[in-house]
Amino acid sequence: MNLVQPIRDKRDINRMKKALGNPRDLLLFTFGINSALRISDILKLKVGDVRNTDVLTREQKTGKIKRFRMNKAIVDAVKSLVPAGATDSDWLFPSRKGDKPITRVQAWRILNDAADRAGVKTEIGTHTLRKTFAYHAYKSGVDLTLLMSVLNHSSQRDTLRYIGIEQDRVDDVYISVNL
Repeated sequence: MNLVQPIRDKRDINRMKKALGNPRDLLLFTFGINSALRISDILKLKVGDVRNTDVLTREQKTGKIKRFRMNKAIVDAVKSLVPAGATDSDWLFPSRKGDKPITRVQAWRILNDAADRAGVKTEIGTHTLRKTFAYHAYKSGVDLTLLMSVLNHSSQRDTLRYIGIEQDRVDDVYISVNL
């Protein structure tokens, strides 16, 4: 299994958005990179869960209740990409039949196909969405302790490793030592 990475370059994020073919897939990507939720928690959302600016969900992995406020990017995406006739009980990311959400595997395919079309060379997976949020939050100056809380991590080292900063620092050491 390959280790997936965050999308570090905002131009790659924009290329991914352009490469995503339909509204559901663009909403999945936009929601994922702006929410820090795991894919298992994103896929179980229904339209009614995003009608207000606060989303409340129970994390599948931890069992903890997670509440977060949707940012402008998510709010705008929901307004423009969720079908007008969607009811509160409809899946936010429906399968073709609409009776269930897409699977993690389908989400992986959607993201990887878009990355190929967009020419994004980063190793992409469903966890890339969450890592992208965390990476850009950290790079924009969000306190590491606060970011740990957002991600439910227990150590700063885990968070730095998770978003690829630790490896970047190790790489910088090797690059800077020229004997």
